[in-house]
Amino acid sequence: MTIAAKNAPRGRAAAFAALLAVSAAASGWAQEPETASGEPPAEPASVTSPVVHVALDSIIHPIAAQLMLETLAYADEAGAAVLVVELNTPGGLLESTREIFKAMLAARTPVVVFVGPSGARAASAGFFLLMAADVAAMAPGTNTGAAHPVAGQGKDIEGDLGAKVEQDAAATIRSLAAQHGRNVELAEAAVVDSRSFTAEEALASGLIDLVAPTVPELLKALDGRAVTKAGAEVRLATAGAAVERREMRAFQRFLAVLIHPEIAYLLMTLGFIGLYMELSNPGTVLPGVIGGICLILAFYSFSVLPINYAGIALVILAMIFFVAEVYTPTFGALTIGGVIALVLGAVMLFRDADPAMRIGLEVIVGATGTLLVIVVLLLRKALAVRRGKVTTGAEGLVGERGVARTDLDPEGKVFVHGELWRARAETPATAGQSVEVTAVSGLRLRVRAVEGDVS
Repeated sequence: MTIAAKNAPRGRAAAFAALLAVSAAASGWAQEPETASGEPPAEPASVTSPVVHVALDSIIHPIAAQLMLETLAYADEAGAAVLVVELNTPGGLLESTREIFKAMLAARTPVVVFVGPSGARAASAGFFLLMAADVAAMAPGTNTGAAHPVAGQGKDIEGDLGAKVEQDAAATIRSLAAQHGRNVELAEAAVVDSRSFTAEEALASGLIDLVAPTVPELLKALDGRAVTKAGAEVRLATAGAAVERREMRAFQRFLAVLIHPEIAYLLMTLGFIGLYMELSNPGTVLPGVIGGICLILAFYSFSVLPINYAGIALVILAMIFFVAEVYTPTFGALTIGGVIALVLGAVMLFRDADPAMRIGLEVIVGATGTLLVIVVLLLRKALAVRRGKVTTGAEGLVGERGVARTDLDPEGKVFVHGELWRARAETPATAGQSVEVTAVSGLRLRVRAVEGDVS
């Protein structure tokens, strides 16, 4: 046997032993590390994505659109399981609505629009948001629909323009309904024929996906539900998920308060009061500054509200009447006309808009009454100044009182109106006695003795 033949079995044995050692080491490396107690560590708990919840309880305007866009961006960044939009709106601006549902469709996060709580509605523009949702839900006792497009003043759009706007809105709602597998014909009827539906009717006709009484119940019903997002199926995991509520920022809340018909009307009234006081009393400055700020805020509100321009014109006409009364007194005729114009303007300002957006009678009466009181007070002051008789020179001395500086028997000297005069007394008077001027003759006064002091 050669040397090679003798060593071959030993070489194979060594190689096999080395292979076993490497395998054992690899097996040891693959094992989980032990804790100080010698036990393997516990597996990390699974993390559930949060549910983001935002309430949209107002008309749909640029501030609401800003809130929704910020919330959608936050939900995407946070990897939220779902975004729940709790909706209660009488409608709003179509451009703001379009901005919102475009962002909803582009978002990575599944969006659930929930019309709630009971008694809420998603009318007009709100119906578009409901149809754009990945999951459309409603609470019992809610309603939706009535989405026919109208002009800024709340009236139907006439002529070819009206037909174009209606067809554009109808095509948009058909697209949204078809994209989410909803009843296209009834969705279009809500736009073209202004049809409205209760929660139960909408569910039965395939306009929405489910009915739930509250947000917690909604999340239970959503758990495990499959939705299509960006062409891919996504299964919702909402059971036990933490709910993060998003709110408007302080400045957004301030602007949202301004965009209310009654607040806008009060701001406009306060603005006119301030300017009227400034015009009536030039140089006071503060009323004019406050009035100008209030008017600018009111104009901001009107820029996004469905106002009736005839109402605005009547309110402005009322203020013209009030100011004209100061400079050309008509003994109340212009003031009465201004009050009538102001009341009619307030009633007509949102006459054709949704009833929820009209100004309450108590607000109209209170604002008009306050303005009327201020106008009357300032008008009386202005009339008193105009009617006041201003006399100068000798005529201004008649009726003035003074003091005799010498005995008047019948002539002597008197101190009247800060000056020393020669005077002739109708009746004798002693030095220090009070006298009253009855006439002026050149540089000589005619006086008579009176009881009491000069004051």
